[in-house]
Amino acid sequence: MAIDPVPSDLLYRACDTSQFDFETTLDLEDHSGLVGQERALEALSFGTAIRRQGYNIFVLGPDGAGKHEAVLRFLAGVTQRESAPSDWVYVNNFQTPHKPVALQLGAGTGRILKEGMLRVIDDLKVTIPSVLESEEYQNRRQSIDEEFQEKQEHVFEELRVKAEGEGIALLRTPAGFAFAPVHDGNVLKPDEFNALPESERKRIESTIQSLQKELAETLERIPSWQKEHHQRVRDLNREMAERSVERAMRDLHALFATLPPVTAWLDAVMADLIENIGTFAVPRGEDVPEQMRMMVAMQALLQGRNGMPSGTDPFRRYEVNVVVDNGREGRTTGTASRRAQDVADAGGYIGGGSPIVYEDHPTMANLLGRIEHMSQMGALVTDFMLIKPGALHRANGGYLLIDALKILREPLAWEALKRAIRRRKIVVESVGDYLSLVSTVSLEPDPIPLDVKIILLGDRYLYYMLSNLDPDFGELFKVAADFEDEIDREPENDLLYARLIAGTCREENLLPIDRSGVGRLIERSSRQAEDAEKLSTIMRPIVDLMCEADHIARSAGATLITADHIDQAVEAQIARADRLRERSLEMITRDIIIVDTEGECVGQVNGLSVLSMGSVSFGRPSRITARVRMGLGSARIVDIEREVALGGPIHTKGVLILSGYISGQFLPEIPLSMSASIVFEQSYGGIDGDSASSAELYALISALAEAPIAQGLAVTGSVNQHGEVQAIGGVNDKIEGFFDICMRRGLTGDQGVLIPAANVKHLMLRQDVVDAVERGMFAIYPVEHIEEGVELLMGAPAGVRQADGKFPPGTIFARAEERLAAFADNQRRFAQRSDDVNNSKNRKGA
Repeated sequence: MAIDPVPSDLLYRACDTSQFDFETTLDLEDHSGLVGQERALEALSFGTAIRRQGYNIFVLGPDGAGKHEAVLRFLAGVTQRESAPSDWVYVNNFQTPHKPVALQLGAGTGRILKEGMLRVIDDLKVTIPSVLESEEYQNRRQSIDEEFQEKQEHVFEELRVKAEGEGIALLRTPAGFAFAPVHDGNVLKPDEFNALPESERKRIESTIQSLQKELAETLERIPSWQKEHHQRVRDLNREMAERSVERAMRDLHALFATLPPVTAWLDAVMADLIENIGTFAVPRGEDVPEQMRMMVAMQALLQGRNGMPSGTDPFRRYEVNVVVDNGREGRTTGTASRRAQDVADAGGYIGGGSPIVYEDHPTMANLLGRIEHMSQMGALVTDFMLIKPGALHRANGGYLLIDALKILREPLAWEALKRAIRRRKIVVESVGDYLSLVSTVSLEPDPIPLDVKIILLGDRYLYYMLSNLDPDFGELFKVAADFEDEIDREPENDLLYARLIAGTCREENLLPIDRSGVGRLIERSSRQAEDAEKLSTIMRPIVDLMCEADHIARSAGATLITADHIDQAVEAQIARADRLRERSLEMITRDIIIVDTEGECVGQVNGLSVLSMGSVSFGRPSRITARVRMGLGSARIVDIEREVALGGPIHTKGVLILSGYISGQFLPEIPLSMSASIVFEQSYGGIDGDSASSAELYALISALAEAPIAQGLAVTGSVNQHGEVQAIGGVNDKIEGFFDICMRRGLTGDQGVLIPAANVKHLMLRQDVVDAVERGMFAIYPVEHIEEGVELLMGAPAGVRQADGKFPPGTIFARAEERLAAFADNQRRFAQRSDDVNNSKNRKGA
């Protein structure tokens, strides 16, 4: 059965640029949708529309597919139809200062409340001191003070008069009040007092004791009088302040009259302002009453008790901490086409209605928010104004995008996010508090209700790993938006791809690309997809190629990017990453690694593999050899790679399949007696995959039939137990890898590669390979069954089993079966001799 090589026009599918009716990308409009991502688009539409617990979204697909940009662009269209969510602010809790109060307000009104409170305080800083210095206040205050003073003086005057009537004087000393006897208006000295008659001394002592008791009772009443005096002063201050405070807060109170929690807090503010009116009595001159100075000093000392760090602005407690501002001026706006990194750099938000936040560094603090501290007098202190929002706060009421791998790398962040989703509220907590590493008293802010759609972005491996290993994942992320790796290469999609290229040119500020350049990019996309009938949706390598072609075109002074510039950029990319491939080729051409490209050899074939290191991959031929001999009653094939732990499980599976094929193809009614070994020669690294299983089978059949294999041919393709050759990956790299060796040694016209017929549609080979095929110096053979490859490699028919159950004489399979039959006969004779020897020994022993 003759196998014709693949014609040159099937080795590379060129883009038909005549289908385009544009000259350059300047003539094209941007494509605003997702090219070929209908399934993912439907999942995003469903996931964003359903508002139920657990219906968060995981966007999965390969890196570089533009998932971030596509999701942002989609969400930007969704959010334009949605209204902006509420603002959230934290304010001081006057009853329990370490538990700040969270208030919900309409979008953009949080800033209004904050600015309104600042104006109120500024107004009161002027009006309250004016009221306290007014004539009315000073007169009434003076009246209270004088009344208190007169009351004290009246009591002491009565006591003094009473004492004088008894010949006793009331004296004021540094140590307090004292009584002393007098005579003729003069206080008696101790010796004079002792000279008095005893009866007189006892009377004086008795009188002084009585007066001292009365003085003590009077002094005990003074604190109650002072308390009454202070209360009257406070009542006066409250009366004078109530009108000013009420007038200052009237407009702000009316503005938020429909929000009971806000009005309740404003009432608490008003009561606290009235109670602490002395805070506004800032000394501005010598005329400020001393009592007010004392009140200011006392309030500064007691400030820490009110939940504020001592030494800070005493009016800080009345400020408003706006943690979420969804007003137009409070958010960073952007366009739907902005990149995810640009969004992160601009503050993490785009959109016009509900917020879209992309958190580039999803730590626990960046998600839940944090409570900052400041150092005062060697201690760390905090208050409600130091509560900082997290991404969940900013995205509340909208959408939060997080890279799945990044959040899994951050300690405690993944668990914190799941807790917030389950609780449906945001609790500000630090890592230290969560792990009980910090025992200091801190704030306990009110939790904020959470209503956000979480969108995780990651690859498929990460999605399936989380699905299998995290029991919470399936409950919290019920929607999977799976991005396609590739789309069909059809005229309609070619035009959409061209519009996508045009939009990228505008976003990246690149030179326009003409039709030939667009066609070449489409061809590169097919090569990237390893399929001539597909286009890759992984745009990152294509965008990089466009940027490099733009650099080449600008350097040459061109105004358009053409196919030549694209080709130069591709060659430059290959040249920059070509060192390892060059060293590999050099080692083969110098016969350090032995690979024959001419002649024939029994049990030896050129297999093809792909070496991948980072973003670089290239094909490399390897010599595969097989040796066979008689076995002991079974067909045992030794995979040397597996024996030394260099073979992966898939490679081992491929070798085991060979046993199944040999057992089913040859001597089906006779036990096989064969031992074979197969090895990749000069292989010092791990090998996996089954793409060399057909080459290994050819080497094994060659060794059995003792039929030489043409060394000018290389083989790739996997095989099943029925001998069908199956498709493999990396076919283009493998063909080009063997072609480069043949090219360096000189093409003979007898060289080529055997590939699975199913891989023909994947061919997108380099132009030099296509040219060599057109000249008849190289060939690509499509193989569907192992018999076709046997004929190509060994130059003789493989053979088909006839009606008599035998293969035609002289065919490769007939020779192989004869060799296996000889192994079986020899094994039986060997077994018979062993039995005879054993029987003889047994008779002699008897």
